[in-house]
Amino acid sequence: MSQASRLLDTIRSSDWVKRTGRIRRSVGLTVESEGPDARLGEICEISSRARGGRSFAEVVGFTEGRVLLMPYEDLIGIESGSEVMATGETAHANAGEHLLGRVIDGFGLPLDGKPLALSGTKYPLYPPPLNPLHRGTISEVLESGVRAIDALLTIARGQRVGIFSGSGVGKSTVLGMIARQVKADVSVIALIGERGREVKSFVENGLSADSRARSIVVAATSDQPALVRRRAAFLATAIAEYFRDQGLHVCLTMDSVTRIAMAQREIGLASGELPTARAYTPSVFALLPKLLERGGVAANGGSLTALYTVLVEGDDMADPIADTVRSILDGHIVLSRAVAQRARFPAIDITQSISRLTTSIVSEQERRLIDDAVRIIAQYESSRDLIEVGAYRAGSNAQVDRAIKLVPELEKFIAQRPDETESRASAMQRLQAIMKEKV
Repeated sequence: MSQASRLLDTIRSSDWVKRTGRIRRSVGLTVESEGPDARLGEICEISSRARGGRSFAEVVGFTEGRVLLMPYEDLIGIESGSEVMATGETAHANAGEHLLGRVIDGFGLPLDGKPLALSGTKYPLYPPPLNPLHRGTISEVLESGVRAIDALLTIARGQRVGIFSGSGVGKSTVLGMIARQVKADVSVIALIGERGREVKSFVENGLSADSRARSIVVAATSDQPALVRRRAAFLATAIAEYFRDQGLHVCLTMDSVTRIAMAQREIGLASGELPTARAYTPSVFALLPKLLERGGVAANGGSLTALYTVLVEGDDMADPIADTVRSILDGHIVLSRAVAQRARFPAIDITQSISRLTTSIVSEQERRLIDDAVRIIAQYESSRDLIEVGAYRAGSNAQVDRAIKLVPELEKFIAQRPDETESRASAMQRLQAIMKEKV
């Protein structure tokens, strides 16, 4: 395309009418303005004499002829009568290889103190849903680096998996292990609603030099506005989609979906939505599939494998967010407080976890081996109380006898230090050797 043609296209697509309005009211997290003539999701500039500059806000609703805006920054300094101008822009990511090895915020700006190139490809943060018939086929095993997952809960390239746990059970440690060791071309790590201290610790201590070079960290801490936290989750997803569309294998890890849901709840309540289950608004349950359905295999062979942590309130796996997320994803890994209290880490509860694609990506021999190991663990758990109080008599049940013999070895097999690495092939050989032991 010639320079003249590009200039003509720019002129035709430009918005030559200045659409403006005025702030009239501030309620909670939102401001109301008379005008501009904007659409949902459009970004507007708010000029403020008190702030000595401008700030940005997103259109989140309309009421009685007024526009509801939610600023990306604090409301301090915004005054009645401040000018609002529609930019014609919607949220997008500037994705590209210049992001590799960098730490950015919810707007794509650097947090690591180094300059960041402004080049890149524009990718929309809120694209239309993918045509399900245009997705590629999920058929390859993905090695996560976590032995229990690779051997007993095998996941595939393009699969979407949730890591469910209560607070303090070790989900961030598991996420760090995966981010360091996963066999992927690019790793995108989204830290949403985390404490600032944890973000710094993860960046400096959670990633090795090699994993850092192929990783992009997107961080929006808990003290930032709800709109920024939500935006950061979609920004990380858009960046991961860009690399997938280049034919690369991408691993997106996001901590945590629960905090994204909480951010959307704040936005919904501020926009006038009525609360439903546990005060979550209907827009929360509409948002989750739009975010979680974007993983998968592209037609060009690239893949986006997504692992989302879910912070379960009060260890209640029937929590509405946990229940909804579990119904959308292709599997769930449950971290148990009871297992953590036995000092076995990662505290994965094998009997409560499942990968829905394991049977379609492993061989028949491996499937039988995995099923046998899971049955043994389940048999032991169902008899744990009797065994621990000494009420079980050896010889009463052959399966329980076998479980008593093998479970201690399986527990050692599942346990793994954060800095320990092992290939899936080696892990499967060890598992096979354990399961062949005679009682």
